[in-house]
Order: sequence, then C-alpha cells, then structure tokens
Amino acid sequence: MSGFRVGRIFGINIDVDWSWLLIFALVSWSLSATFGQIHSGWSVGMRWGMAMLAALLFFASVLAHELAHSLAALARGVAVQNITLFMFGGVSNIQREPASPAEELVITIVGPLTSLFLGAVFLVIGAGGFLVNDTMSTTSLLARLQPLNTILAWLGSINIMVGFFNLIPAFPLDGGRIVRSLIWAVSDDLRSSTRLASLLGQGIGWAMIFGGMAMLLGVSIPFFGSGAFNGVWLIFIGWFLNNAASAGYKHVIMQDMLADVPVRNVMQTQIPVISSDVSVNELMNRQLTQPEEQTMLVSEGQDVVGMVAMNDVEKSSKEIGKSVAVSDIMTPVSDLEYVTPDQDVAEAFDHLQRLDLRQIPVVLNHRIVGLLRRKDIIRWLQFHSELKS
Repeated sequence: MSGFRVGRIFGINIDVDWSWLLIFALVSWSLSATFGQIHSGWSVGMRWGMAMLAALLFFASVLAHELAHSLAALARGVAVQNITLFMFGGVSNIQREPASPAEELVITIVGPLTSLFLGAVFLVIGAGGFLVNDTMSTTSLLARLQPLNTILAWLGSINIMVGFFNLIPAFPLDGGRIVRSLIWAVSDDLRSSTRLASLLGQGIGWAMIFGGMAMLLGVSIPFFGSGAFNGVWLIFIGWFLNNAASAGYKHVIMQDMLADVPVRNVMQTQIPVISSDVSVNELMNRQLTQPEEQTMLVSEGQDVVGMVAMNDVEKSSKEIGKSVAVSDIMTPVSDLEYVTPDQDVAEAFDHLQRLDLRQIPVVLNHRIVGLLRRKDIIRWLQFHSELKS
C-alpha cells in the first residue's frame, strides 16, 4: 500500500493513500481563501483552522460513504479487506464481484444515499432557518453564520454534491454500478453488462476530459463552471474515470477466465531449496545471476521450515550484515500467507493483490507444494487469450 493505516472500524482496515495529503492541502487552501472572502473579520489562523477542520470532516463524510458500502457488503456475507482514502475520494476493497444484480444494487445504492442524508442533516443544522429565504445568495447566507455553522453548511452542500456526483452513470462510480446491475438483471450476463457500463463510463470520462480542455480555453461548462483550476481538475477526474472503467472491465474478464482454473494448473513446482544454516553472504554469492524475485525454500534436514526471497536477502544484508544465517531472515512456514492447489486462480490472484505480493506459496497438508506467481498468471491469461483469438 502506498500510504499508511489510520485505524480499524467494524473489522475493516482504514488506509490513507499519500495522494490524500495533496488533496487535503488543496481543499484546506481553497476553503481558507473562501472563508476569508465570506468572513472578512476572521484572522488568518481562524480561516486556516476552520478550513482544515472542514476538510477533515469532509473526508470523514467520504469515509462514512465507503463504510456504508462495506457494511452492506458484510451484511450480505461479502468480505471487505479495507477502505482507502485517496486523491479522488475513497474506495472499498470488496473481495469479490457481487453474486447477483440485487446484491450489487443494495451494496451500491447505500453509498450515495448516505452522502445525501449527511448533506441534508448538515445543511439543516448549519443553516437552519436561513434555508427558507430563497432570495438570499449562498455567499450572503454563509456570511451570516457562526464559524461552526459555516462549516456545517459547507459540509451539507458538498455532501449533497458528492451524493449526486456518484450517481453519474459512469462505471465504476456508484451510478455506473447501478446501471450495470440493471443491465445484468435483464441480460443475466455479468461480462456483457460490465462491458456496456464500462463503455458508458469511458464515454463520460472522455466527455469530462474534453470539457476540462474547453474550460482551460475559457468556456463555461454548466455545473462545473470555468477557469484553469476547475478545468484541470475536471480533466483529472475524466482521466481517472476513463482508466478505472477500462480496468474494471478487464478485471471482470480476467476473473471470468480464471474462475474455474485450479491453482495447481498454474503454479510452479520446481522451487530451489537451501539449507537454513547457509550464511546470507554465501547465499548472495551463489545467487548473483538470479533475478530479484527468485524465491527459495529453506530446509532443515528433510523438512521445509520456511521461505526466503532474494530481494529480502539483499535488504537484510544491508541492514544487519552478511554473516547471519538464512534461518535468521527467512519467513517461517507458520507465518506464510498461502493458497491451496484446489483454489480458483481468480480467488488466489485477488489474494495476491490484497497483500500486494508478486508470489505466494501453495500449501497442501501443511507442506509447500508450489509457488503461484503473478507473472505466471498473466502468462497463462495471454496464452489462452491467444488460443481463443
């Protein structure tokens, strides 16, 4: 994970990508300028303090949106690995595709509904009776509010915007997933439904990119406005949607191709073995021609007691010297993450991705019988795609 973990809620790990820090800084900077224009009497410290608090509460609202997805998934027996906050909001790492259109619809719709609900609550609490005055501009309304009410009113409007934005029918946004579930219910074909939803998502992504480019040239786009900053931001969102829609379709195709393939058909069974008492220095000398991803089993007599990878060896040799034995740096069998020979490769590949690993041992009856590598899965997919072509 390219970030850090901030906690765990309902058994779900909450992670923050480093890109979140950038958008947090941009939102804080933008809000401090906005609050300065609305409340001219606020000091610089007051403006920045309120802006940073508002930004934190906004991302807490995004987390609530993702938690709604995750809790709905857990309620239907679908495991959730983690939630990650990043530059474009948040994402729930749900471990498998939905089993039915109804399941996808339920898991998806609760996210936007949560944002819209939070938006309405924040807006009513923050703006109160001012909302009935439809002749008052937004700037005039905010100018009459106290600091905390100003934050709540802003949070209300931004959550409502997030709720409606996520309902845009662009896969993999929530709206696109809702569209996919409806097409799936009619066609009874997840792959074709994903393809249609993905094409729609890519089309909307390209429309945003071209719209952002037009904004850079001074054109005003309804809802998005005009200006260089908004134009660049819209281009980034369009680019993200376009790539995410394409990746989502490829993922479904891959899952479909690998769903009935057992790990034993793809795993490597010829794994080098090294004795546990060999020194790291000797191992480095033996393996000079081996690639970084070379992995070896570690043995004591006739028993395999662990596993060691060359990239781990190189890191350890720099940190603790080369005089230690392989047994000091190996990962014991009891601590290894693993898959079984009879598991679907699709499930095993998801396991690799969740753990951010390039390879994982295959274990049967407490014995390592093979090694499943990402590159072997990709090679298998390429080979069978060429056969079908």
